[in-house]
Amino acid sequence: MAELGVVVDEGEAQAVQPAGRFRIYLGAAAGVGKTCAMLDEGRRRHERGRDVVVGFVETHGRAHTAELIGSLEVVPRKKVEYRGATFEEMDLDAVLARRPEIALVDELAHTNVPGSGRNEKRWQDALELLEAGIAVVSNVNIQHLESIADAVERITGVAIRERVPDWVVRRADQLELVDSSPEQLRRRMLHGNIYPAAKVPAALGGFFRTENLVALRELALRFVADETEEDLLEFLASRHVEMVWETAERIMVAVTGAPGTDAVLRRAARIAARVKADLLVVHVASDDVSSKVTKEAVEQARRLAEDVDGHWFDVRGEDPARALVVFAREHQITQIVLGSSRRSRLEELTKGSVVSRVLRFAAEEGIDVHVIARRTERELEQERERGKERGRDRERADDRG
Repeated sequence: MAELGVVVDEGEAQAVQPAGRFRIYLGAAAGVGKTCAMLDEGRRRHERGRDVVVGFVETHGRAHTAELIGSLEVVPRKKVEYRGATFEEMDLDAVLARRPEIALVDELAHTNVPGSGRNEKRWQDALELLEAGIAVVSNVNIQHLESIADAVERITGVAIRERVPDWVVRRADQLELVDSSPEQLRRRMLHGNIYPAAKVPAALGGFFRTENLVALRELALRFVADETEEDLLEFLASRHVEMVWETAERIMVAVTGAPGTDAVLRRAARIAARVKADLLVVHVASDDVSSKVTKEAVEQARRLAEDVDGHWFDVRGEDPARALVVFAREHQITQIVLGSSRRSRLEELTKGSVVSRVLRFAAEEGIDVHVIARRTERELEQERERGKERGRDRERADDRG
């Protein structure tokens, strides 16, 4: 007989997994309750006798959030002078010196104030705590994931400056969705439970428009569903090894130093995530392109590939299109993702189109090809401006209505 008069079968008890060392609460937008969920988790573990401290919690002036800290120990923040103002950041060294069992670390995507410590991002602080043997409970909004951020920018017309590599979030032992309907979020905003009153009208007419929140919620639900499916597949593979499994999808994206490559790579990462596929990022080297600008662009693409959990490969060949398809065949690729050609019609006629040749060669191998429109940063900015203008048009229409 267990405590509280509940009988627990020994086998069932062994099947209950302990709380993970790295737990992340994921939300569609600010105000869904991620910080509250994190604090509730911390209080529950503290009441069970665990050593829990608040490494950093941002209440944003919300009384309810502040109340939830309760009797939890709060590690004093580090005060930093920057550009004539005083800021407060998590004191990473103080948390490491305190060495609790569990640290609560709010806003994983936050960018630390310059001069506040050795890490640029708070997610780097969290990883350092984990490496020191300290469990971390944190939170993040879906728009801050690297592979999703540019899609959110196009949907909302709002630039996403702070980003977290996908692999950081996927490293979490436990990922939990904190959900809220768009209508409930807008009511909370209207009642002053998310932003100060002065910011509410702009928020409701901008980022927090109903259609934006619906899209963000769907992105969050899909991301968590993908992770849940992966857990299920791992369980089935380990417990039902006698079952016959279908061959997994394998996605290959070809990248160069051309403008718009980052958008193509992020799109490929989303395709791979949706079908639970490996992402192979293939850099097609060209002998006639060796400028410093191109090399820097390729290096930027390599870093982005790491952030979206892709595997980088360098490929050379006299015929880039054939080299890509040969690589795809040798690595059992099922889908190829390419950026659309930015060559003029004359150049395509005289030099040929790599895209059209890949389409032809891939068809012979039975490999599907996705051709993605390349968008430069300037074009993305123009899309964001058009999104903002559409929002202003809707506001004017609402006012007339």
